[in-house]
Amino acid sequence: MLIGEVSRRCGVSTRMLRHYDTLGLVKPTGRTSGGYREYSTDDIRRLFHVESLRTLGLSLNEAKRALDEPDFAPADLVGDLIRHTRRRIAAEEELLGKLERVDAASPAEWEDVLRIVGLLRALESESAARRQQAILSQDGTAALPVEALVEAILSEDDPNVAGALQWSLARVAGPGLEVLADGLDAEDADVRRRATAAIAAIHTAEATAHLRRALDDPEATVRGYAALALGSRGNVDAIPSLIELVVEGRRDVEAAEVLGLLTTVSASADAIVEVMQDTLDNTEDAPTRLRITQALAEIPGIAARRALDRLAHDGDRTIASTAAAILNTLDRGRSRRRRSGIGTGVMVDDTRSPKVTGA
Repeated sequence: MLIGEVSRRCGVSTRMLRHYDTLGLVKPTGRTSGGYREYSTDDIRRLFHVESLRTLGLSLNEAKRALDEPDFAPADLVGDLIRHTRRRIAAEEELLGKLERVDAASPAEWEDVLRIVGLLRALESESAARRQQAILSQDGTAALPVEALVEAILSEDDPNVAGALQWSLARVAGPGLEVLADGLDAEDADVRRRATAAIAAIHTAEATAHLRRALDDPEATVRGYAALALGSRGNVDAIPSLIELVVEGRRDVEAAEVLGLLTTVSASADAIVEVMQDTLDNTEDAPTRLRITQALAEIPGIAARRALDRLAHDGDRTIASTAAAILNTLDRGRSRRRRSGIGTGVMVDDTRSPKVTGA
C-alpha cells in the first residue's frame, strides 16, 4: 500500500508518515520500482499501535520504546501516564477556577482583567505582607473576585491579612456573605471560626441571622466570636455564650463589656447576675470567681450591687478586695453625679460603674 492510500485509510498525514519513517517508528517494508514507500500489513498494524499509544499521551520516543524494547514494562509507563495526567488535570482545573473568578468579577476592560489576575496571584504568595498589600491596594469602586477572597479568608492564618480580607469582603456583603455562610458548615473548626469572624464584620440582617446559627456551634471559640458580635448589636441571644466566655477566661473583658451593653437595651441585668451568682456558688476555682467578680463591675442595677456586697466579705482576700474596690469606685461615681446635679434640678442616678481591671 502506497503512502497516499495509507494516509487516506488511517487518517495520518503523509507528512507525519514521513516523519515516522525518519524516526524509525514506522518504516515501510518495501519500495516500488519507482522508489515510492510501500507499506505491508505488518507496517499498517504497527502504525495503528503507534496511534493508539499516542492517544494515551505517549511521546513518539516513548511509543518507539514501548514497541521495540522487549523488557519495556507497560505497567510502569501507564503509572507514569496516570500521574502526569492527574497533574495536568489539576493544573487545568486551577486555570479554570481562575478564569471563572475573573469572569465572576465582570471585568469591563483588559486593565480590570489584569488587576484581578494580579490580585489572585498575590493571594497565593507565601508572603503575608504581599497578600495584605494586594488586598488593601484594591480600588474601592473596582469589582472583586468574591469567591477567591472567601477561599482566602477561610484558610488565612495571619491576623493582619485576615483583617484586610474581612474589610474587603464587607464591601461586597451580598455575594460575599452567602459564600462565607457555607464556611459555617465546614468540618474544620478553624474554617468555621474564620467564617464567623468574617461574617461578624458585615452589619446586615442576613449576617446577624448567620451569626445566630453560629451560636449553636460545638466549638467554643466559634460561639465566642458569634456572641461578641451579636451582643454588640444588642442581641440578647448571645448572653449565655458571653457568660461562658467570662467563666472560661476567653476574651472575658470584652465579654463583660458587651454584657453591660446588653443591659442598656434589654431588661437582662438581673438574669445575667443570677447566672453569675449561681456559678460563683458552685465553683471553688479562684481565677473563675475573680473574673466573675470583675465582670459584675460592668452590670448596672441592684442585683449586681448586692452580689458585690456579698463578695466584699468573701473568704478569698483577692476577691473580697476586688469587690470592695468596685463598690468604692461605684459609690464615688454616684457621688460625683449627684453633686453635678445640684442647682440644675437634675438628679442623675446611673448605677453603671467603670471597668475595674484589678484589685
